[in-house]
Amino acid sequence: MGVIVAAAGRGTRLGGGPKQYQPIGGVPMVLRALRPFVSHPDVTQVVLVLPPEDAAAPPAFLGSLGAGLTIVGGGAERADSVAAGLAALDPACATVLVHDAARPFVERSVIDAVIAHARAGEGAVAAVPLSDTLKQAVPGDDSRVARTVPRDGLWRAQTPQGFPRAVLERAHAAARTASSLPTDDAALVERTGVPVRLVPDSPRNLKVTTAADLALAELIAGQVE
Repeated sequence: MGVIVAAAGRGTRLGGGPKQYQPIGGVPMVLRALRPFVSHPDVTQVVLVLPPEDAAAPPAFLGSLGAGLTIVGGGAERADSVAAGLAALDPACATVLVHDAARPFVERSVIDAVIAHARAGEGAVAAVPLSDTLKQAVPGDDSRVARTVPRDGLWRAQTPQGFPRAVLERAHAAARTASSLPTDDAALVERTGVPVRLVPDSPRNLKVTTAADLALAELIAGQVE
């Protein structure tokens, strides 16, 4: 079982330097994201994808995670970074999970459920059902409502996402010739026709993107520790 943790973005919206190194409760965000996978008994290798310059000289705190961690440089797009992670995985890893380094609070039960689906030959995505009312704006006028979108059956995709390795590799190979790239790996796999299952997740598994998200993450860290 292999895990790819994507941390090659710049995180410019958060400010204060690369967001993956921002401390949450005194612990770097990326370290919080890595620990549940490095310590998982079914995971044999974790590949952390960093900006190329950081991969060449990784932060010293990553040394605490031991030999099960492989660090590689990412690419210009998320798909490029995940592909680099796939290439670095040991051939023995027949099942792969992909996780965002900006999600520091993933729960073991969610990881286990995603693994179970991936081992059964399907894709799986941690997700949260939408509870807000959705409004679609008029094209060209974002201040005006065009319509209300029914939220029944709609979920917010999160990570981890898991797949049989061969399925994910085929999906990424097909994406190289596509005119547009989706924003997550599950969408790439959906294009191949392989079933992708929704795994109910917790809203606490938030993606830290803005300063407000970081403040919320600090509150969550105080609750889980």
